[in-house]
Amino acid sequence: MGKRIISRARGKGGPRYRAPSHRFVAKAAYPPRGDYEVMDIVHDPAHNSPLLRLRAGGRNFFMLAAEGVKVGDKINVGELVAVGNALPLSKVPKGAYIFGIEDHPSSGPKFCRSPGTKSIVISHEADRVIVQMPSKQFKNFKPNCLATYGVPAGSGRGDKPYYKAGQVYFAKMARNRLWPRSSANKMNPVDHPFGGRTKPGTPKSISRWAPPGAKVGSIASKRTGRRKK
Repeated sequence: MGKRIISRARGKGGPRYRAPSHRFVAKAAYPPRGDYEVMDIVHDPAHNSPLLRLRAGGRNFFMLAAEGVKVGDKINVGELVAVGNALPLSKVPKGAYIFGIEDHPSSGPKFCRSPGTKSIVISHEADRVIVQMPSKQFKNFKPNCLATYGVPAGSGRGDKPYYKAGQVYFAKMARNRLWPRSSANKMNPVDHPFGGRTKPGTPKSISRWAPPGAKVGSIASKRTGRRKK
């Protein structure tokens, strides 16, 4: 008898597929405009890049760290052009590296957040700013969208290989990623729609309009079983 396919089991929301959000430090966001002091650089299991813990007015704020920023530095949000500062795209000079770009004003950093990636400001126009993304594609943003000047910190994190399977297991578990996972075409026909090359011993044909979790075995097949000579 087959088991639930992974997408169906994940949809149920059991503990194996539940994110350990109680370990996450904070959501990366842009604080209100003003000056802040970098109190600490923290690691968050939910982010590849480290986070800056900023403090002002007795409150803590967290945003993505840029390369070169250290504890004790001053971070400005809204005005000054300097590495690590967040400012509107209209104030970023052409050819500058930026990251953590907002999709729309006040949305928070959405694009170019991975360590070592960078976007380049290409041109300023009346109602838009053209930015070249890490994929080499060009994207238009509103001039008042915020972005961080510089490159995301932690660019060397992928250089060190995993030496043991246990390291991969705990790294995936911290992010709620299922590991190890068998590929679908290596499964039996009753365990996944892609399982089995010739689908021997499959159950009766499954309706084409069945819900995704129930689509296993032969889907809308005209015939099943051995072909009689």
